[in-house]
Amino acid sequence: MKYFVIILFLISGRILFAQISPGDLTNAHADLEGMSNCTKCHEIGEPVHNSKCLGCHTEIKNLIDDKRGYHSSKDVSNKDCSNCHSEHHGRNFQIIRFEEKKFDHKLTGYSLEGKHRGINCEDCHKASNISDNKIKKRAGTYLGLSKKCIDCHTDYHQKTLSINCESCHGFNAFRPAAKFNHSSAKFILDGAHQNVNCERCHLTIKRNGQDFQIFKGVKFNSCLDCHKDIHEGKFGTNCESCHSTESFGIIKNKANFNHDRTGFKLIGKHNFVECNQCHKNGLTAKLKFGNCTDCHVDFHKGQFVEINKVRDCKECHNEDGFKPSLFTIENHNKLKFSLMGGHLAVPCENCHVKENIWKFKFDNNKCINCHENIHGNSISQEFWNNGNCESCHVFENWHVVNFNHSVTGFELLGVHKTIQCSACHKNNDNNTVKYIFSQLESSCEKCHKDIHYGQFQKMGKTNCESCHAFMNWEPVKFSHTISRFKLDGAHMNVACIKCHPKVTENGFQFVKYQFSEIKCSNCHS
Repeated sequence: MKYFVIILFLISGRILFAQISPGDLTNAHADLEGMSNCTKCHEIGEPVHNSKCLGCHTEIKNLIDDKRGYHSSKDVSNKDCSNCHSEHHGRNFQIIRFEEKKFDHKLTGYSLEGKHRGINCEDCHKASNISDNKIKKRAGTYLGLSKKCIDCHTDYHQKTLSINCESCHGFNAFRPAAKFNHSSAKFILDGAHQNVNCERCHLTIKRNGQDFQIFKGVKFNSCLDCHKDIHEGKFGTNCESCHSTESFGIIKNKANFNHDRTGFKLIGKHNFVECNQCHKNGLTAKLKFGNCTDCHVDFHKGQFVEINKVRDCKECHNEDGFKPSLFTIENHNKLKFSLMGGHLAVPCENCHVKENIWKFKFDNNKCINCHENIHGNSISQEFWNNGNCESCHVFENWHVVNFNHSVTGFELLGVHKTIQCSACHKNNDNNTVKYIFSQLESSCEKCHKDIHYGQFQKMGKTNCESCHAFMNWEPVKFSHTISRFKLDGAHMNVACIKCHPKVTENGFQFVKYQFSEIKCSNCHS
C-alpha cells in the first residue's frame, strides 16, 4: 500500500509538472528549473514581463536606462524580451541567436568603420576586452565592451596623451595619424619643418619595456634644442635673426649684413646669390675672391689664358650678368676681323658657337668658317680666292653681287645686265636648288627656248646673235639681203607672214623660215 501511494504521487506529480512547464529551460537558466522558481520569471496568470527579465539582467537594464547599446535601438526597445529570447525549448536551445554577417552593428550605437569592418566579431568581443568581471565570466557574450579605443587597443602613448584616440587617428590605420593637425600643438610647423619626418623630432625609446615615441615634453624653446650650432656661438643663439624656417640657406636679414666689411662688395647679381653658393664650407670659412675663376668655372676653357693666367673677365663681363657681353664693336674692329655690313647685325653666337661650344680663336678668317659653301666645286679657283667669297659678294647682303662678268668670257650686255644672277645660274634638280657657274654653257639655248625649233642650227648649235641683239628679241641684225632670197620689187612690201606662215610639225607650231628649195610656186599659184 505504501509503495502504491508513492508511485501514484510520482505519476500525478509528473503530470502536474508537465501541465505547468512546457519544456526544459536552457543551460543559461537551468538553475531556475522547478515549480518553486516559476514566479521568478512569471506572474501567475500573466505572460512574461520585461521587468522580470531585467530584474536579473541588470547589465541590460543599465544599458537601456542609459539609452545605450543594441537593446536601446529603435528595432529592439519596444519589443518584449521573449520575442527574441524564448525559453522551455530544451537545455541546448540557443536562447541568443542572430546572424553575425547580417547584423547591423550601427544598432549598437557603434558603427564599424575602416578596418573594423573587416575583422571577426570575436576579435573584439572577448573576455580580455571586458572590464566588468561579472560579464567577463560569461562565455560568448557580446556585452561589456565600451567605445573607448584603449579597451581593445594597447595605449601606445602610455597615458601621456588623451585617450580620445579619434582626435588624431582614423579607422583605416594607426599610422599616419591622419586627423592630427600640428597647428593645434604648441609648436606650429612651417617652412621646411613641414617636410621633416615625425621621428626626427619625436624619438622612439624604450619605456616600461615597450617602444615609446615621445610626443609630450619635447623641447622647442630654442632652435638649438634640435639643431647644431655650426657657427659655434659666434653669432649668438637667436638663429631666427638670420635664418628662416624655409631653409638654413635662406638668410632673412641678408640685406642688413654689410658684406663690404669682408673685402668683397656685393654688386649686381651677386646680391641675389644664396650665401651657401659661395660659402660652401660655412659662412665663416675663408674664401679666395681675387679672380672671377676663384668662384666661376672658366667657361671659355683656357682660350683667354695668357702666361698661365686668365685675362680679366671684366673686359667682356660685369656683375650684372654674363650676357650680354660688354665687348664692343669698336673693340672687335681692333682685331684681325673687322665687323662690317651685315656682320654688324649678327648675334655673337652665330659665329662663335661651334658644336655648342663658344670659340673665339680661329686659325683663319675665311668666309667658309661660318658660311656654307653652297657653290661646291662649281666655281673655278681663279674666282674662289681659296675660300673667300669677296670676289663676288659684299658684306651688306649675300644677294648683292659685285662681280665683273666680263672676265668669264661672257660679257653681260643689254637685258642681261638687269636680270638676277639666279635667273641663269640657279637650277632646280629634283626639287633641290643648285647653283651652276663653271659648268654652265654659254649658248643661248641653255637659258632660252629655241622658238625656231632647230631651223637655224649649224653643227648642233644655233647662233642667235646673227639675228638678235641683247636688248629684245627683235631680229634687228637680220637682213634679207644676206639670205638666199633677196627682196626686191614688190617683195619688199609683202608682210613676212605671207611667205613665212605658221606651221605645225612634229606637234610643234612655229613660223617657217627655212625651206628646202625656193620657188615662185611656193607662194604663187
